[in-house]
Amino acid sequence: MKVRSFRAVLILTASLGAGAVIMAQGQGGGQGAAPAPVLNMSSDPLLQGFKFRSIGPAVMGGRIDDIECVEKDPWTCYVGYAVGGVFKTVDGGVTWNELIGEQPAASVGDIAIAPSNAEVVYVGTGEANNRQSSSIGNGMYKTTDGGKTWSHIGLDDTQSIARVVVHPTNADIVYVAAMGHLFGPNDERGLFKSIDGGKTWKKVLFVNNFTGATDVVIHPTNPKIMFAAMYQRVRNGWGYNGGIPNGGAGIYQSTDGGDTWKKVSAPGLPTNPILGRIALAISKSNPKVVMAQIEVGASAGEGANVDDNGGPVKQGDLT
Repeated sequence: MKVRSFRAVLILTASLGAGAVIMAQGQGGGQGAAPAPVLNMSSDPLLQGFKFRSIGPAVMGGRIDDIECVEKDPWTCYVGYAVGGVFKTVDGGVTWNELIGEQPAASVGDIAIAPSNAEVVYVGTGEANNRQSSSIGNGMYKTTDGGKTWSHIGLDDTQSIARVVVHPTNADIVYVAAMGHLFGPNDERGLFKSIDGGKTWKKVLFVNNFTGATDVVIHPTNPKIMFAAMYQRVRNGWGYNGGIPNGGAGIYQSTDGGDTWKKVSAPGLPTNPILGRIALAISKSNPKVVMAQIEVGASAGEGANVDDNGGPVKQGDLT
């Protein structure tokens, strides 16, 4: 699907919506106007008395999870939507093409363009947002021709992928930070590594089946040095817990290309035992500078991570 601009799509949608209302109400909506059509009428006689009605706009699907551009060609960019798939532009955003609309999963968590070959693009499905309305994915997808064709390359049960990064000089080495299931525990979460372009995967960092990887970064000139962030979360029907004391959340470092990891403990990091979501970045101009944005402490006012007495929840209270 190619569109001229997002503004044009919005105007067209609004016009069509207004026309539909006018048609449903008739000319002026007075006496004698045609009755509004019944939408999605069931063919079962027992169900034909039930009618769908609008209960308000559903706007939670419009969020964008990732924007990635080719470093040597900034006119070429990819946009990943939380529930709308992947779009690509080659003219700086004037026109867009939909890329993976026919795939089973439309929720995108992250996109990674291989620095050594811009035709190789990896997409992790399943947004890593912690909303009640978050959509799930079915693992990883890959293209080797700039988005013309796609292959599903595993990690089906991760459901939500927060970050994908590719080795700076080898497009076959890729790392996936998987958050895992939002509404319960599962083992296919943590940090995964592939050295054959996604044909096989190895779980290289795992804490427990409630703790997933929320970010991973690679040193730009020495790819053996890496940092990853782990985050414990679970949502259920009555609330949300995003981090518990000593739950394994924190920053981890690898000095052997992601094969082994050690939790970072250094002056300046938070001492509060409750750590939430963590974002990481390495400075390209000075790779010795590593930045972290860390959610710290219990969430006051919402009950998350706080027991009936106002203290932090314990491991056994997570579910």
